[in-house]
Amino acid sequence: MSTQSLAPLTARRSGPLRGRARAPGDKSISHRAFLFGLLTRGGVEIHGLLEGEDVLRTGQACRQLGAEIVQHGPGRWSVRGPGLGALLAPRDALDFGNAGTGSRLMMGVVGSHPIQATFDGDASLRKRPMRRILDPLRQMGTQVVAEAEGGRCPIILRGPDAVSPILYRTPVASAQIKSAVLLAGLNARGLTTVIETEASRDHTEKMLAHFGADVSVTVEGDGRRIDLVGQPTLVARPVHVPADPSSAAFPIVAALITPGSDLVVEGVMMNPLRSGLLTTLREMGGRIDTLELRDEGGEQVADLRVRASDLIGVDVPAARAPSMIDEYPILAVAAAFAKGATRMRGLHELRVKESDRLAAVAAGLAAAGVAHEIVGDDLMVEGGPVPGGGFVETKLDHRIAMSFLVMGLASEAPMRIDDSATIATSFPNFRALMEGLGAAFE
Repeated sequence: MSTQSLAPLTARRSGPLRGRARAPGDKSISHRAFLFGLLTRGGVEIHGLLEGEDVLRTGQACRQLGAEIVQHGPGRWSVRGPGLGALLAPRDALDFGNAGTGSRLMMGVVGSHPIQATFDGDASLRKRPMRRILDPLRQMGTQVVAEAEGGRCPIILRGPDAVSPILYRTPVASAQIKSAVLLAGLNARGLTTVIETEASRDHTEKMLAHFGADVSVTVEGDGRRIDLVGQPTLVARPVHVPADPSSAAFPIVAALITPGSDLVVEGVMMNPLRSGLLTTLREMGGRIDTLELRDEGGEQVADLRVRASDLIGVDVPAARAPSMIDEYPILAVAAAFAKGATRMRGLHELRVKESDRLAAVAAGLAAAGVAHEIVGDDLMVEGGPVPGGGFVETKLDHRIAMSFLVMGLASEAPMRIDDSATIATSFPNFRALMEGLGAAFE
């Protein structure tokens, strides 16, 4: 990326954050809403869709595969797809930009249909490993016509005339691997089973049930067994997208570390497989109260009241990682302001995100003058007053960008990031929302 196209931004210590705010719609559910609209005959109405770049790339790919997609207003969309088994072969490559979730889940959809498609994306996506998705798809009969070195994009897939159901044990706790196999299994005749030894986020299973698929989930120890009967008649139903807990994490942590803050973050998804950060922040002494717990579209949501808190360091177990894998950068910021040491264990999955997030977080902490250490796959942060005053390279990673802007709201000297443009990937109104609460950016 040329320096001319960069959009640097500085965050400086602000007054208290006050008011009410709603984070954008959940990214995981927004991707899946478009995909199920593609696979369902009849129109699917979507309310609260995240209109970030990643999700819109998934929508564009659905259009290329035969879906009619219309925006009716902010967050309000309708999708009329060709339906399961009737996807059209795309004339051009499916360009997912930076959307790792969208590309991986769509590989499961396309790889189970007798069409050929090219998957590609930006420089960041081209670095991300896809072999963990391709391996089970090959077992189901998908042909990988071409792939870049190491199983990376650009990748050309050709689906079989009849996809085979399989029993698959996921090698790591990954909702993307599980979802790709289940989405491919939708078009297979017979029973597709996924077994995970450690439970990962379950939005795909919930949405399969929401659209009428025959899916059952059995708890087995710390993991789950998911059985899906293929070739169902999916029933068109509306999707209500709750606020994304990964995005809500930024105003939540900002309020905890900024003295005098008291705000309410509205409509946050409370799925227990996504709530690891809230559990950890409360263990650290964060004053986060749950208000109006309710059910919306099959997911539990709540308003959260967050007040400035004196945080303490904690030990975060590796078993919690699947429920908060995207929130470790902002947790590291909270840990920097906590009294004592925080140890975050088992972060190997952070090395294969939009950037090597573990390295990027460590570099940002160093730029801010925060003592820290990486030991194997663990990150240790020594908290206390944060000097700040650093310059952070975001590495095209939206979560790194927002995390260190939040740090700058409470550090002694401002924090500056090299590029804020990437924030549009998941949180297009981040700056406006935070400034509306009292944050100071320039």
